[in-house]
Amino acid sequence: MSDLFTPLTLPGGHVLKNRFMLAPLTNLQSAPDGVLSDDEFRWLTMRAQGGFGLTMTCAASVQAAGLGFPGQLGAHDDQHLPGLTRLAGALREAGSHAVVQLHHAGMRSPKDLIGHAPVAPSDDAETGARALTTAEVEQVAADFIAAAQRCQRAGFDGVELHGAHGYLLCAFLSPEINRRDDRYGGALENRARLLFDIVEGVRAACGPGFSLGVRLSPERFGLKLDEIRTVAQRLMREGRIDYLDMSLWDVFKTPEEEAFKGRPLVAWFTNLERGNVRLGAAGKITTGEGCSRALEAGLDFVVIGRAAILHHDFPQQVAANPAFTPAPLPVSPDHLRAEGLGPAFLNYMRTWKGFVAEAA
Repeated sequence: MSDLFTPLTLPGGHVLKNRFMLAPLTNLQSAPDGVLSDDEFRWLTMRAQGGFGLTMTCAASVQAAGLGFPGQLGAHDDQHLPGLTRLAGALREAGSHAVVQLHHAGMRSPKDLIGHAPVAPSDDAETGARALTTAEVEQVAADFIAAAQRCQRAGFDGVELHGAHGYLLCAFLSPEINRRDDRYGGALENRARLLFDIVEGVRAACGPGFSLGVRLSPERFGLKLDEIRTVAQRLMREGRIDYLDMSLWDVFKTPEEEAFKGRPLVAWFTNLERGNVRLGAAGKITTGEGCSRALEAGLDFVVIGRAAILHHDFPQQVAANPAFTPAPLPVSPDHLRAEGLGPAFLNYMRTWKGFVAEAA
């Protein structure tokens, strides 16, 4: 348990006070134009005050054309700077490493939200997405880099690039979704080019003292586990990022692909050479015991989602009681309001089966 509360130094020099990272959680609470709301500010600052060593925003947009959900926090325009500056200052004042997750939803952008067909690496009949031109792919990279610079100007300690869950960067990695024949398609090196171009560009633009993470997921959306391991290994070997955040759905589950069964999914990443890059994971880590078990499995930090929704002070609860288990589901709306969820977030949580108890 003491390992969970040992400070963690990132390659760029930042020191996290513990091994708890707040997962980037969709909450639908910001204004329609992406400007930070008081509800989202309260939700995030409560988690920083509750002891998270790293507090990460929800996925924040890098293009208006890449929105993934209503009420999404924005980082694609200078109109977002005042809110981002306010948030960065409060998170840092609480002693937390302040991070914005940068995101383009790609083919998962709702047409009725963005006002036109979504975009993807290749045309996609199921979602109605159209293929980006080569110039548009280059613009995506430029806009990720510009958003990172905007977050740095706002006072954040770093950003994370969302390369998971079928969103645009992830879709480029997928041999099933990405059927391009230019330099961004074909071999894995080409499909990963956009991600690595952004990593290189953010590092060059923001400098070595600005923390940079990448989130990857190794399954679903046509992804191949061995290819995501290759991408993860290259990211860590090249050392331009500070940490890798693996979204595993369930850290200790068995991989879906037959060839990789026989050991937990997390073990296929903890056995990679990581140099100075830190490795963490999300996926049903909900108790004090689960956090300790995750570190014992070889992770450097744990990424907490549902337990952080239920308890803004989850790290402090685990510090006081290593066997801490969150409140059993379903929980009352009043419980969630007291934990800092505004009306939009509470309504969103009502769509999670069995999470919110409703009066008879």
